[in-house]
Amino acid sequence: MSSISIIGTGNMARTIGARAIAGGNTVEVMGRDQSKATDLAKTLGGDTTTGEWGTAPAGDIVIVALLYDGVVPAIVQYGDALAGKVIVDISNPFNSTFDGLAHREETSIAQEVARAAPAGAGVVKAFNTVFRQVLEKGRPDVFIAGDDAPAKAQVGAFVESLGLRPLDVGGLNMAHWLEGAGVLTVGLANHGVGNLDFSLGVSELSV
Repeated sequence: MSSISIIGTGNMARTIGARAIAGGNTVEVMGRDQSKATDLAKTLGGDTTTGEWGTAPAGDIVIVALLYDGVVPAIVQYGDALAGKVIVDISNPFNSTFDGLAHREETSIAQEVARAAPAGAGVVKAFNTVFRQVLEKGRPDVFIAGDDAPAKAQVGAFVESLGLRPLDVGGLNMAHWLEGAGVLTVGLANHGVGNLDFSLGVSELSV
C-alpha cells in the first residue's frame, strides 16, 4: 500500500482520502487552515495524521487537491520539501463559463507544476476527469499522464488500491488534453447526459 499526503481540505481531498483509507493506505492531511486539516483527519478516521503547511510531507505520494490557481503557488511554497516525492495534480483549470480552459497556451497545470517542482520530484496528472460523487460511490477509470515512469507506476498502484482502474495516456504533455477532457465532462453533464452521475472510461471490444 502507499503513503499519501493530501494538500487541501476540500471535497476532493475528503473523497480521495476516504477511499485511500479504505484501500489500506496511510494518509496525512495538510491545509493552510490547520483546524480544517485536523477536522478532516478526524472525519477520515483510522490513523490519519495532519502535517504543517509548507513542511515536508510524510507521504511518498503528494496529492495536490486545490483549485487550479492555487496549485503552482503551493508547489513553489513547499519548494525543496517536495524533493523526491511523487506529486499528483488533480485540478481542472476551467474558464469562467466552464466551456474552455483558463490558460490559452498548449500547457497544463501539471506541466507548470513540473517546471516549479524541485529536482527529483515526479509529476503525474490524475483524477481530473472524475466527478467527486462518482469517485465517492462508483468505480470509474482514472486516466494518468506523466513523464516519470516510476512515478506513474506508484500512482497506478495507488489507484488500484482504491478499487479503480488506472489508464496511462502517455507523457505529461497529455495532461493538457486530460484538462480538455475535464471540460468535456462538464459539457456532457450540462447537455448530453444532464447530470453528474457518469464518468469517462474505456470499453475494450472483443472481435
